[in-house]
Amino acid sequence: MDADTADTTDIAEFAEPSAERPPAAVPVDWAAVEAWLGTRLPGDYRRLADRYGPLDFGRFLWIHVPCAQDGRFDYGDWLRAIHRETRIARRELPAGEHRPVHPEPGGLLAWGYTRATDVLFWDTSVSADPDAWTVVVRHRDGVPGGTPAPWQAYDLTLTAYLRQAVRADPDPAAPVRPLPGVFGRTAFLPAAAPWTPPEPVPPRLTEGERRVALETGTGLDALRLLTPPPARPHLGDGDWERTSGALGLALPGEYVRLMETYGAGCWNRWLCFPPPLGAPGRDLATHAEEILAGYEVLRADDPEDFPLVTWPRPGGFLPFAHTVEGDHLGWLTTGDDPDAWPLTVWPRHADQGPPLEQGLTDTLLRWQRGRLSTAGLYALDEEDDPVECARFTPWPGRAD
Repeated sequence: MDADTADTTDIAEFAEPSAERPPAAVPVDWAAVEAWLGTRLPGDYRRLADRYGPLDFGRFLWIHVPCAQDGRFDYGDWLRAIHRETRIARRELPAGEHRPVHPEPGGLLAWGYTRATDVLFWDTSVSADPDAWTVVVRHRDGVPGGTPAPWQAYDLTLTAYLRQAVRADPDPAAPVRPLPGVFGRTAFLPAAAPWTPPEPVPPRLTEGERRVALETGTGLDALRLLTPPPARPHLGDGDWERTSGALGLALPGEYVRLMETYGAGCWNRWLCFPPPLGAPGRDLATHAEEILAGYEVLRADDPEDFPLVTWPRPGGFLPFAHTVEGDHLGWLTTGDDPDAWPLTVWPRHADQGPPLEQGLTDTLLRWQRGRLSTAGLYALDEEDDPVECARFTPWPGRAD
């Protein structure tokens, strides 16, 4: 098929619907979707979505269509995340090979993902006619049967690419290994529902407030402006005196003030502070004991890679927060003044580093501003807007 000719082929002509997970359409408001994207979409993709909904094709690649399922998938969030990751990844290419990414003019626009974590895009630069857009794939492990080039352009539209993927002949130059000629509803989206594009959101901060939040402000006041706290922080049902008694030491005043402002919850969907004042067995002391019991097992086997002395030993590491990847933030309880305890991160996927240079509030503020780079706390990309990225999500069930 010529790229400049609209492909009206139904994928059922070269693949069969799954009997186990039959495809099912999800209504799409294409006018709203295309207005949100700022571009029309290829006709073969629209027809596929209207007939079949979100698809698992060839038991290898997922074709993502505008839909949503609570807690599992949101089309807009997926596009934003994939395009952000792509903008970062393209910096690995020589300067002359950088590809624009949607919404940049002629940018790559994602439509699929594989079990090998390859990402499938349209190259919108090839034509003003979406029906002529061809496929570009970011191959994480190199081109199948070829050289390990991570980015590969194919002179195939979406439907032509899928047809080629289920070919019978093992052509090494083809885009993917031969796939089973079957397609069905995406398994992790059994209850996919229509997706509604988000309404435009006005800037949360004025230019003056942005300067304070990102540059000139300090301490808890600047942190509150950058990352608004909940109206009613959740700490637990106990009190600080009982928690300090269980720990056998006083807690840093900075931590107490921060928790009384924000309560338990997660920062940037990454760094989570559990409730410090839970009932006995669910408080900060119990949290620390459980984490450190695991650390001591690791330290017994490999003291060089796990060098921290742990609480309640003098100067021991006392964790109070963790990341979604299993890193832990805590104090080194050195000396008699809790407000002078240095912070450190026990990183799950890196060697133990030195203590952090600043206290808890300033560390959070630097991290939220995108100015802190340390193992265990992910860094913002240079193209991210810290104000848009900064968020605090209260502990589950405590969204008030």
